[in-house]
Amino acid sequence: MAGYFDESFVTIILLSLVEIYGDFALRFYALTNKATYLMHGLVGYAGVVYFLIQSLRLDNVLYVNGMWDGVSGILNSVAAYVILGDRLKNWSQYLGLGLIIAGIGLMKNHTSS
Repeated sequence: MAGYFDESFVTIILLSLVEIYGDFALRFYALTNKATYLMHGLVGYAGVVYFLIQSLRLDNVLYVNGMWDGVSGILNSVAAYVILGDRLKNWSQYLGLGLIIAGIGLMKNHTSS
């Protein structure tokens, strides 16, 4: 399992986490118009640029984009469920999240072969 979290994958996780930070800050800005949330959102997206560059130094665009989309989608969904109380409307949407997790596992296979 330790080999599963190689440098490329860890960088993509960090990329996704700072994106979530930026997304949530901008969401709170949209709801409150408080400038501090806007600043946090902009800092979050500066972090996105930094970690995207780091990710692209470690792997190709196709892999980074696919993994980023999947990891970000799952982490954002979990955070929205836990923090914001968001819920999906039916079981097939939850199944879709499961398929994203399966896709991440399949994409991750490229580093172990």
